[in-house]
Amino acid sequence: MSHSIAPSGLAPRVQALRFAHVGIIGKYQASGSRHAVEAIADFLHDQGCEVSLETETSQNTGMAQYAALDVPGIGRECQLALVVGGDGTMLGIGRQLARYGVPLIGINQGRLGFITDVPLDGFRERLGPMLRGEYEEEARSLMAASVWRDGHCVFEATALNDVVVNRSGVASMIELRVEVDGHFVANQRADGLIIATPTGSTAYALSAGGPMLHPAIDGWVMVPIAPHTLSNRPVVLSSHSEIAVEIVAGKDASANFDMQTLTSLMHGDRIVVRRSPHSLRLLHPVGWSYFDTLRKKLHWNEGG
Repeated sequence: MSHSIAPSGLAPRVQALRFAHVGIIGKYQASGSRHAVEAIADFLHDQGCEVSLETETSQNTGMAQYAALDVPGIGRECQLALVVGGDGTMLGIGRQLARYGVPLIGINQGRLGFITDVPLDGFRERLGPMLRGEYEEEARSLMAASVWRDGHCVFEATALNDVVVNRSGVASMIELRVEVDGHFVANQRADGLIIATPTGSTAYALSAGGPMLHPAIDGWVMVPIAPHTLSNRPVVLSSHSEIAVEIVAGKDASANFDMQTLTSLMHGDRIVVRRSPHSLRLLHPVGWSYFDTLRKKLHWNEGG
């Protein structure tokens, strides 16, 4: 195998940075967060990147040596965003940054995440090549959800994982009328209904008996929660479908969007779920595999 040799007196050519300005968003409440964020920021600076910290990350870590930007500012000004934390941190930031088209890399401080897959203790070896264009990119779809009451939109939210309509701690079931693309599907009596993206198919939907959808599948899964009729099973739909869920009966129904936003619902309210025009751009190290993540997270191949 032949190798190119730099002319005498010249240093070997270093591959140019793909991302010159990088923003960092940290889970600053977690133990050791300042050390993690500072180590990553210093590494990026040493690589030649301009570094900015998300405003609250900057304030809570006290790292005044780097510029601070709010989340929209990171979206407008940075070419890459690093999310230091877990999947929950990525969900919250991903929803906000998707509209700007900035790619994200997730650095996990604790256990391996489904979408934060670069371990903190090995970030230097993985980030170096990625900063110079050696990465694999995938797009994750988002949902645009709205709540309609008496013909008026009273609430809107974006979800990367799922939209959940359920009862709020009351013993009785709720009854939901479900439509897909204007076609009546069924009136369902259950504890609730989950509409999940492929990203969210490994979250609440999985615990309710739904299938895992590969991220490349252009679909959603609709999963009933403890249905009254056992033949009421999960259904995989096109992600371009419009799903409408109407509250027919039951007390204290609510809607959750990525389990972070909640609004109380009344009889007759309609929750409408459409595909968002924005997608989340996720970057992974070269050689990354979705199945490697599943195997490690779900402990496959362990035991006899």
